[in-house]
Amino acid sequence: MNAINEAVVEEMMGHFQEFSADPAVKAVILTGQGKFFTFGFDIPEFLGYGREDFIRYLTKFTDLYTFLFLFPKPLVAALNGHTIAGGCMISLSCDWRIMVSGKSRISLNEINFGASLFAGSVEMMRFHLGSRNGEKTILSGRMYSPEEAVGLGLVDQVVSEADLEESGKIKALEMASKDPAAFRSIKLLSRKDVAETMKRKEKASILEFVDIWYSERTWNQLQDKKIF
Repeated sequence: MNAINEAVVEEMMGHFQEFSADPAVKAVILTGQGKFFTFGFDIPEFLGYGREDFIRYLTKFTDLYTFLFLFPKPLVAALNGHTIAGGCMISLSCDWRIMVSGKSRISLNEINFGASLFAGSVEMMRFHLGSRNGEKTILSGRMYSPEEAVGLGLVDQVVSEADLEESGKIKALEMASKDPAAFRSIKLLSRKDVAETMKRKEKASILEFVDIWYSERTWNQLQDKKIF
């Protein structure tokens, strides 16, 4: 399910830092393998983490999506399947989200198993959906179809599975055709204030997330394999 763990986050950050600095890279398409973009955190792995280890991981994860949110080059998410929880957060950091039609779903569904969210994920949701729609979406924990997600602003484009790769390339090439300095400047102007709010609130939100994660009720639900 392309689960997100500490090794994945470290590897992604390393690659995107290289892409950012490499003048040969004009745009990036981020996608998954199989039927999932990603189902989110590797919960079985994190059940073995203590609080401090988990805080370390969450800091790396939120640093990653903040870096992607401000990535200076076009970043297209080609959502090849379910895009859930942490996977949805990663997709929200991208400039354009294309999702396959059909049974795939996208959601920030943490509330359904008693977990909270991070300040950055909430701010990105507001950025894309607006305050009221963002709040309704994250408090419901609903799994949205691609077509519903387009109406909300969670997704920008829906295509068939056969057309996903080509559609991602077309959009990446279109965005990369813009003057790179102008693109970088305008993207930063539109997102800088949001990112500053994300960074200012993130540490406290991580600590609150961890408190709730390790509470008796949530911890029991996390160990119930039905949520994986």
